[in-house]
Amino acid sequence: MGNEHSTSSRFEVKKYILKKNLKKDLPSSVVVFLVALPLCLGIALASGAPLFAGLIAGIVGGVVVGLLSGSQLSVSGPAAGLTAIVLGAIASLGSYQIFLLALVLAGVFQLVLGLIRAGTIGNYFPSSVITGMLAGIGLLLIRKQLSHAVGYDKDYFLDESISQKGAENAMSAVENAFNSISLTATIISVASLLILIYWPKIKKLNVVPAPFVVVALGITVAIVSKNSNYALAQEHMVNIPIFSGWEEFKGLFTSPDFSAVGRWDVWVVAATIAVVASLETLLGIEAVDKMDPIKRVTPTNRELIAQGLGNITSGMLGGLPMTSVIVRSSANVNAGARTKMSAVYHGLLLLLSLLLIPGIINMIPLACLAAILLFTGYKLTRISLFKDMYQKGWDQFIPFLVTVLAVVLTDLLKGVAIGMAFSIFYLLRTNMRNPFFYKVQEEGNKKNIRIKLAEEVSFLNKAAIQVLLTGIPKETNVIIDGSNARYIDPDVLETIFNYKHNAYTKGIIVTLEHIKSNYVVPKLNNKIVEEINN
Repeated sequence: MGNEHSTSSRFEVKKYILKKNLKKDLPSSVVVFLVALPLCLGIALASGAPLFAGLIAGIVGGVVVGLLSGSQLSVSGPAAGLTAIVLGAIASLGSYQIFLLALVLAGVFQLVLGLIRAGTIGNYFPSSVITGMLAGIGLLLIRKQLSHAVGYDKDYFLDESISQKGAENAMSAVENAFNSISLTATIISVASLLILIYWPKIKKLNVVPAPFVVVALGITVAIVSKNSNYALAQEHMVNIPIFSGWEEFKGLFTSPDFSAVGRWDVWVVAATIAVVASLETLLGIEAVDKMDPIKRVTPTNRELIAQGLGNITSGMLGGLPMTSVIVRSSANVNAGARTKMSAVYHGLLLLLSLLLIPGIINMIPLACLAAILLFTGYKLTRISLFKDMYQKGWDQFIPFLVTVLAVVLTDLLKGVAIGMAFSIFYLLRTNMRNPFFYKVQEEGNKKNIRIKLAEEVSFLNKAAIQVLLTGIPKETNVIIDGSNARYIDPDVLETIFNYKHNAYTKGIIVTLEHIKSNYVVPKLNNKIVEEINN
C-alpha cells in the first residue's frame, strides 16, 4: 500500500509539473519545430542522404532522446557538424544501408560510453571556451542566415559550420545574395526581426509568442504576393516530402544492411561517429546548462545513453546521426521553455506536420525562419558578452576570444580544441603557483560538513567538487570555506553558487565563508621568481 501511495504521489507531482509548464513548453516547442524543420531537411541534403532521413532524426531526437535525456532544455537532432563525416562515409561504404549499420553500431558505442561513465569529460571544458563556442556559433548563424534573409536560398539551411565540401561557403553566399535579392523575402525578414525585437515589450500583445506572429506574417505575405511580380519562388519556401498513401509512406524508410557487420571500415566509421557525436553532445549540454535560467545540471552519462539509444533508433528507421544541437537548444531557451517536454512536443510536431499538414508547412517562407535564427545568433554573441568576458581578466578573455575566432574560421570541434589549448596554457601558468587541491572535514557527529578550499582551485577541480557536492546527503549543513583561497576559477565559483542556490530543495543549508564573487589571477611571489632565476 505504501509503495502504491508513493507511486501515485509521484505521478500526481509529475502531472502537476507537466500542466504547470505547458503554457511555456508548448509555445517554445512550436518555435523549435519551425527552426528544426528546414534544418533537418538542409542537413540531410548536405549529407548526401534522403531528405526524409533528416526528418526521422529530428523526430527521434525530439521524442526518444527527449524522453530519455536528463536535460530539461537541450534539443537533439541531426547536426551540421557531422555532415562531412556522413557524406564521406556514405561514399566510402558504398551504400546508405551500410552507413545505417555503422550508425546503429555508433549508438551501441555511445551506450557503452555512458555505462562506463565517460560523460564526466564534459565537466573539464572551461566556461570561457563554452561561452566562446556559443558566441562563435552566434556569429556563424548571423553570417549564414543573412543570405536566406534576403531570399538567396541556394544552399538551404545549415546551422553549425561555416562551409561544406561541395557547397559554397558563407562569404560567397553573402556576396551572391546581393546579386539575387528578393524584395519580398527582404521585407518579410526585416518585418520579422522588428516583431521579434519589439513584440515582447508590449505586455498586452505578449500573450501571443512573437515567432507565431512572424510565421503568420510570412505566410500572409507569401499568399498575398503569390500572383504578382513579387511572388516568392518555391526555393524560398519550406519544402517537406508529401506522400499520398500508406505504401508510399512506408517506402520512405530504409533498413540497415546487417550483412556488412564483418567489414572493418564499417566499425571505423561507427567509432568515428560515436566519438564526434558524443563530444558535440557533451559540449552542447554544457552550453545549454549555462543558458538555463534555473541553472539545472544535466547528468552527462545518462545523456550519452539517451543519445546512443536515439542513434540506434534513427539508424534502424533510416535516419541520420544526431547530437544535442546548440542552435535548436538556444532557440528553445530563448523561447522560454521550462522542461524537456518542449523537445518532445517539437518531435511530435515534426511527425504530425509530416503526416497531416505538409501543404501548409510548405507555405512558410524561409525568410521567416532566417529572421528567428538571426535573432538567436544576436543573443548568443551580443556585445555585452564580450565586455563581460573582458572584465573577468585575460586568462578568461583570451581563450574566449580565440575560441570565437577558431569556431568561425574552422569548425566546432577544431575551434573548441584550439580554445582548450589556450585555456590549458593559462591553467598551467596558474597551477605553477600553487598545486594544492581542496580538503573535506567532518565536524563532530552531526551532519555538518566543512569543505576547505586550497589556495589555488582551478577548473580541473570542478568535476571533483561537483561530484562531492552532489553526493552530500539530505538535511545536512554545509560550510564551504575559502579563507585560504587566493584564486578560485570562475567555473568552480559558478558550481558553488549554483549548488547554494539549489541545495534548499534537498533540505541542505549552505554557508559560504570568505568566498568572493570573483578572483584575480595572483602574481608570482618575488622571492619565488628570484629562486627560479637562480
